[in-house]
Amino acid sequence: MLVKVYGSAVFGIEATTITVEVNIDKGIGYHLVGLPDKAVSESSYRISAVLANNNYKLPGKKIIINMAPADIRKEGAAYDLTLAIGILAASNQIQYENIGDYIIMGELSLDGGLQPIKGALPIAIKAREEGFKYLILPKENAKEAAIVNDLNILGADNIMEVINHFEGNKLIEPTTVDTRAEFYKHMDFPEFDFADVKGQESIKRCMEIAAAGGHNIILIGPPGAGKTMLAKRLPSILPPMTLYEALETTKIHSVVGKVKNTGLMYQRPFRSPHHTISDVALVGGGQYPQPGEISLAHNGVLFLDELPEFKRTVLEVMRQPLEDREVTISRARFTVNYPSSFMLVASMNPSPSGYFNNSDAPITSSPAEMQRYLSKISGPLLDRIDIHIEVTPVPFEKLSEERKGESSMDIRNRVTEARELQTERFKEFDNTHYNAQMNVKQIRKFCKISEESKQLLKIAMEKLNLSARAYDRILKVSRTIADLANSKDIQSEHITEAIQYRSLDREGWLG
Repeated sequence: MLVKVYGSAVFGIEATTITVEVNIDKGIGYHLVGLPDKAVSESSYRISAVLANNNYKLPGKKIIINMAPADIRKEGAAYDLTLAIGILAASNQIQYENIGDYIIMGELSLDGGLQPIKGALPIAIKAREEGFKYLILPKENAKEAAIVNDLNILGADNIMEVINHFEGNKLIEPTTVDTRAEFYKHMDFPEFDFADVKGQESIKRCMEIAAAGGHNIILIGPPGAGKTMLAKRLPSILPPMTLYEALETTKIHSVVGKVKNTGLMYQRPFRSPHHTISDVALVGGGQYPQPGEISLAHNGVLFLDELPEFKRTVLEVMRQPLEDREVTISRARFTVNYPSSFMLVASMNPSPSGYFNNSDAPITSSPAEMQRYLSKISGPLLDRIDIHIEVTPVPFEKLSEERKGESSMDIRNRVTEARELQTERFKEFDNTHYNAQMNVKQIRKFCKISEESKQLLKIAMEKLNLSARAYDRILKVSRTIADLANSKDIQSEHITEAIQYRSLDREGWLG
């Protein structure tokens, strides 16, 4: 007897419906076809034990299962429940009149319990698009999938709950989530606040500018100066995520199984990989492609601490995603795209010892050591970092102050107002939303400066030996500073401030 049940496969951050055809006929054998991987092929052993432990049986006949489309590789144990229900239906052990209305996914334990799966959100989105009425999956994934409306999400703890549902003995109650209400209700303020940072007013100003224009930033300072502390607080001053951004971010984290039972992600992600990370782990890929750290940081912040300690190859593969704001992973049979629109925040010591230009430091570095250390950061990568700022240690007098600094909420309000100006400015452009994304043509249109400012910029570039690549970066940052000041035009004081934020272009740093 032939029965069709439906599952789903996730590629990139999109799902594809899989038709599982189960045919039971005379003979003996178990044949699973349709490009299953090892984990799917091993499902017969798990299913056999599960059915036996729940007073059902694997039919002693010839079982042929086809997973279509056959040219898509089926990965993981998430098809266990799909296959088990298909076998029970095809052998007339359960009722299955409306089984075609369901997408069924779940990994089985040997006692019949359901383990959580990856990609519940994209699976739910695809199920709704294709007109399915129900999605059965492990209860741990139910809240995540229930973000999608107009689809009945049935979360089950074990296979017996699913069987009883089809038999009509005890229907599974749908999980419901009011997505918009939950989103606005849970927009709690981030854990870290700039009010806790003593001193460092100039650095906080610099972080505000970076957040307002979406500029990548690098912090240069000795150990203990507060670079990591400042970077962790950057998400707290970024504009709150929109509902669309929250859904998009949750979708990426769902693919790697990092959402669990939390539903929507309400805060911008902050990712801080260790410097030993591989290029595949950073940008994504692998034999079965998965999103990397830069995609997990989408709509948030990627923090690379001790930037020169990262392998050169790792940093170089990041150049294209920084430019295009997406990662393309190509394989012989398919290509997947992962979004990667993030703010890069990097930190580094000014020298191998960390105490460049400090006469009281216990260790100093020779010019040759300095050059080797700094040359680990390539020019093309540095081209994509708009702001360089030196971070100096906070003196004791500042540290011992009881007065708190300006809160992240106050800074965020100014940042949000500046972003709204930019949204209005770039409303005619599909791929430009804030100043850091401007191309050369847009810079010439929106960053016009007076003759006085041009002369100021010329003198600065000559006297400070700024490189040519600094020119457009200074104009972009100046535009953001003007936006924060609610100024229609870029003034000379905005240019002056922006020039300060190009430390690594000056002679004596990278040459």
